[in-house]
Amino acid sequence: MPAALRGRLVLQSLIMVGYIFKRLFQLVPVLLGITLACFFLLRALPGDPATLLLGARGGPEEVALLKQRLGLDLPLWRQYWLFLGDIGSGTLGRSVVHGRAVSELVLERLPATLWLVAYSTIIAVILTVPLALLSAVERDKPVDVLIKLVFTILLAIPSFWLGLVLVVMLAIWLPLFPTSGYGEGFLSRLHHLTLPALVIALATASLTIRSLRSGILNVLGSDYVTTARAKGNGTNRTMRVHVLPNALISSISVLGAHTSWIIGGTVVIETVFALPGLGSLFVESIFARDYPMIQGLTIVFAVLVVLINLATDIAYALADPRIRLD
Repeated sequence: MPAALRGRLVLQSLIMVGYIFKRLFQLVPVLLGITLACFFLLRALPGDPATLLLGARGGPEEVALLKQRLGLDLPLWRQYWLFLGDIGSGTLGRSVVHGRAVSELVLERLPATLWLVAYSTIIAVILTVPLALLSAVERDKPVDVLIKLVFTILLAIPSFWLGLVLVVMLAIWLPLFPTSGYGEGFLSRLHHLTLPALVIALATASLTIRSLRSGILNVLGSDYVTTARAKGNGTNRTMRVHVLPNALISSISVLGAHTSWIIGGTVVIETVFALPGLGSLFVESIFARDYPMIQGLTIVFAVLVVLINLATDIAYALADPRIRLD
């Protein structure tokens, strides 16, 4: 390898590393703002955690003792300071309902959510690329109109309703997939997560197909595509080498943004399919007014979203060498 090329690769690698550290450093004020919003908005909600936990059997003395044990009788600024201390220690606080460190419960439930997000993203990509290519090549023909119509309808359908429809069709009428659970082992988990992942993937593909189709149509009119065809390149090679890599750039941003939305959207899907993930744990914590658990899960969701956005920016830069991260 020539020395000039080697030096250029090293420089690009250093720029990429510096960019990653810069984005990670920017995460600190973002998370601090999220902790402030989450902490004070929770305190503004009606209902007292101590009263809800004790129920009808809790008198004024018992409620006061539980508040003291949970630190709810302290001034708000001190409660917030203790919350930041829990984040710094890595425990994220101690769950009121479960009596365990929030981080322990998060680590138990996190794999199910990550599996669901990764599986749904893979299915969305598998659906997006061939259907977007077909829609662009058959522009304004019946196949193109049908693809746009079907995925526009799917985009308008609420995810929980689509999930229930798929459960009735593919789990009750045709008992192909289980309706709940997480499974054990790789194949079992794929089997159990297929329906919920498909619900999320259809919503994602509804956006990415339109984005990729538009990108392909724009690239097809470029001069370098015309030149490639003039040189005798076939349609398949032109699409694979020249059109698709350049058209994917805009779709990467759409996919990354929607994947960030999926992190929060798992709350509904995990509840519908009874998956033991972070989303279902978040719903349980809200109903129980488990302040430490809600706060800890909010921080975890925020970190996951920021990391996905960072990965999207990196993938965008790798897909388009013209982008300068510095």
